[in-house]
Amino acid sequence: MIRPSERWKKSSYSESGACVEVAWRGTVWVRDSKRSSPAIVEFSAPVWGRFVAALQRASSLP
Repeated sequence: MIRPSERWKKSSYSESGACVEVAWRGTVWVRDSKRSSPAIVEFSAPVWGRFVAALQRASSLP
């Protein structure tokens, strides 16, 4: 269960205003920064790690 006091981290690509925020404590939660509630998606840490790794690989493609 996510608590209101969780520390949310905003994407470093958030200058346009269209961004996501992430919080974690064993589980990773993702939300739209403009709609902080109730639209929260939950991921296990291993699944989130694979997702981030795939994004990093994709960003290095020509």
